[in-house]
Amino acid sequence: MTPDAALAMLTGLGFGLSLIVAIGAQNAFVLRQGLLREHVLPVVVVCAASDAVLIVAGIAGLGSLLDLAPWLVDVMRVAGAAFLLTYAVLAARRAWRPGAVDARADRTGTRLWPVVTTAVALTWLNPHVYLDTVVLLGSVADTHGDDRWWFGAGAVAGSVIWFTALGFGARLLQPVFVKPSAWRVLDAVIAAVMVVIAVTLLHGLGG
Repeated sequence: MTPDAALAMLTGLGFGLSLIVAIGAQNAFVLRQGLLREHVLPVVVVCAASDAVLIVAGIAGLGSLLDLAPWLVDVMRVAGAAFLLTYAVLAARRAWRPGAVDARADRTGTRLWPVVTTAVALTWLNPHVYLDTVVLLGSVADTHGDDRWWFGAGAVAGSVIWFTALGFGARLLQPVFVKPSAWRVLDAVIAAVMVVIAVTLLHGLGG
């Protein structure tokens, strides 16, 4: 690896982390699964692998296709907002009903496939991930010329590091979540985050 390639990789690592560390629907879901210790590895793999695919697509030039079909972004905005609002209602219901929180271990959502499907939907139905990862990250990677794939490797590494730390590191907060009231607060915050993101998606229609 040349010095320029190493610099590109470190830059990609930092830039990738700057895009995914912000509070969002995906991170909130990974955090919750980490606290529950339910299917954490599959969720981390889905999120990190999805990011890797999108990063590769962005560096390969997929972002130009979105410029040619702006209507596709609007379709994703509506679909993503609908899903987020549905998830917000479920989170708000858990926050409003303490019994639902206490019985969290018995919910059907603890099965693997519903959890994985939710992780996939929160990732791929969010148009922001395409605008940030495919368009923005792909454009920045192009500035590194032949080393753009090293930049992409750094961004992928950042995604793996972040989701692994968030999912498996969440257990360090478990002493706080011994009380059902803490889960109610978390679910209320998650519901609010989902609603805010959904509103911003709909607000950007046609923009």
